[in-house]
Amino acid sequence: MTTEELRLNIEKALDEIRPFLQSDGGDISLLAIEDDKLVKVQLQGACVGCSVNQMTLKSGVEMTIKKYAPQIEQVINIEA
Repeated sequence: MTTEELRLNIEKALDEIRPFLQSDGGDISLLAIEDDKLVKVQLQGACVGCSVNQMTLKSGVEMTIKKYAPQIEQVINIEA
């Protein structure tokens, strides 16, 4: 998978999970992909102060990204 294909697959994963985040007043944006293994995202809106955002990040976002791009090892949130 090329770097561009990887980015597209990660964007597809984020598009899949975005409606769930938006229904709670939040959102997510892709900041960077490093070494084709680490994805940096930024949770936005209501997700920023949410007490379960780490669970959302691991159980929702990371799991969905790995479904589209299995080589991804970790997804981390970069706070604004």
